Amino acid sequence: MSRSSRSLSRRMAVAIVAVIAVFGLFTVRLVDIQVVRAETLKEDAAAKRVVEVKTHGIRGDIVDRNGVVLADSVERYNITASPRNVSLDGFERRTEAGETIKVDMMDELAKLGELTGQKAADIRDILAADPESDYAIIKKDVNLETLLKVRDLKIPGLYDEMVPSRTYPNGAVAGNLVGFIGTDGPQAGFELTEGACLAAEDGDSTVAISEDWVQLPGSRQVVNEAKNGGTLRLTIDQNLQWYAQQALAEQGSALGADWATATVVRVADGHIMAAADWPSVDPNDRNSVDASSLGARIFSTPYEPGSTIKAATIASYLDAGTTTVGEKIIAPGQYTNGLPSGSFIKDAWAHDDLRYTTAGVLKDSSNTGIAVLTEGVDAQQRHDYLRAFGFDQPTGIEFNGESSGRLIPVDQLDSISNITQQFGQGMTATSAQVAGLYQTLGNGGVRMPLTLVEGCEWEDGTVTDVPENTGERVVSESAADATVGIMENVVSQGFLKPILDIPNYRVAAKTGTAEVADSSGYGSDRIVSVAGLVPAEDPQYAIVVTFVKPDTMKTSAAAAPTFNAIMKQVIKTFRITPSTTPAPDIPLTW
Repeated sequence: MSRSSRSLSRRMAVAIVAVIAVFGLFTVRLVDIQVVRAETLKEDAAAKRVVEVKTHGIRGDIVDRNGVVLADSVERYNITASPRNVSLDGFERRTEAGETIKVDMMDELAKLGELTGQKAADIRDILAADPESDYAIIKKDVNLETLLKVRDLKIPGLYDEMVPSRTYPNGAVAGNLVGFIGTDGPQAGFELTEGACLAAEDGDSTVAISEDWVQLPGSRQVVNEAKNGGTLRLTIDQNLQWYAQQALAEQGSALGADWATATVVRVADGHIMAAADWPSVDPNDRNSVDASSLGARIFSTPYEPGSTIKAATIASYLDAGTTTVGEKIIAPGQYTNGLPSGSFIKDAWAHDDLRYTTAGVLKDSSNTGIAVLTEGVDAQQRHDYLRAFGFDQPTGIEFNGESSGRLIPVDQLDSISNITQQFGQGMTATSAQVAGLYQTLGNGGVRMPLTLVEGCEWEDGTVTDVPENTGERVVSESAADATVGIMENVVSQGFLKPILDIPNYRVAAKTGTAEVADSSGYGSDRIVSVAGLVPAEDPQYAIVVTFVKPDTMKTSAAAAPTFNAIMKQVIKTFRITPSTTPAPDIPLTW
């Protein structure tokens, strides 16, 4: 073999060995990547290019009986960032001309701050707080217009997430009922108490991102599906609610009252058609009213109701058989029987002995007449009747902050409160409880549980939380009907007839003017009310209107115009047909 052949053989051998060595190196490296360190590399790659994100469920709507939206959720966006992908020293950007330029990050943050209402230094501090984090919130709850302008800045490491935000499209209408959501979550009303229906559940997803933190299209993978909340359907009528609030605001301001309420209840089933408070809170701007007006006083604030309670008293005595509509009694100018020496009960006007029937006692709202009738019924029985009408206990609505009011326990009654409680002094009740009394009388003596929520409707069509609707008899139908018949005389023959009368409709009503107690006893302040039913011959709706501590007029005449206006609106809203039969002729005196 020649020398040249041997040299060629050596070179080939070296080349083969080199190829084998390189192949072996690649094989070892491949095994290292695909087998030895496969899981570690896979996790590192995922951590760098795949990010977990929250998928927000949508909180449920609150609607009225007709589906009018009182509270809903709209799309808002959080401007967020991945601090570890943001260079506070600046970054390079390619221009449209293809040139690469250096961009100052503080200049870009200043532009961002102009859109979000922040200082560039504050945004920098957010990004610098945890520089290795993948998630930091720059600004919460921006609208779509602002979001698009932020995206146009094309700042690397910034991204966004959609979050539902609460809005109240009808403003203050039913705001005291609906409540509101603050920075710490639900704060009041149904927003607070009906979370089981309204609350949404967030889900989880993953998205792939590019090197400059741009989400890759079509890369979202759902891990846990988000769940939307249900729709809370209320019994109220949005239009009637608005009207009642406006009527209260107009008269309340004119009277200089501290606050006022108006309640409309459907007699047949206890559904509340309107529950108006004044002042009214707009959930979109809850700073527009004092903190004391953020709830619903209809349920939360008891007061001494005064003579509106006399309707329950007379119905109870008729049911117990201790009196009749036409029983003849003498109502003295001052009632002293069984009272301490020097004490007496009197009426709102001075008079000598009056010859009343039981009907006349209620029509003229005689305290002394009630005192005479009280002698025939023992204290425990009187207490039990008032309890049966719904006093001294919650309505069952379970509204946030609801009060039970108070009846004086039988063993704590003195000789004066033993009587005065029968005409609404010494006891306390909420506007809702008084409305429940008149619903009961209008419903032939059967008390239906007051209802504000019809149920919770879910996306699959199911309805839950439907309230029970079983009534309880309080007094006989004849006792209830007779009491309603007597109350017609308040409208047809009373001093407020020019205000309360509605042509072609029979209306039953009872007025109330209650003294207000303070630390030194009863002073000059008053709580004035009118409560009643329409139409009297077949009651369909009960209405109660109350003004607390009016300045310019301190009798029930102050509440009568608003009662009349709301009753007319009820007639119009629910298309109540005119009355066709005359009111009963009931003897009032003898």
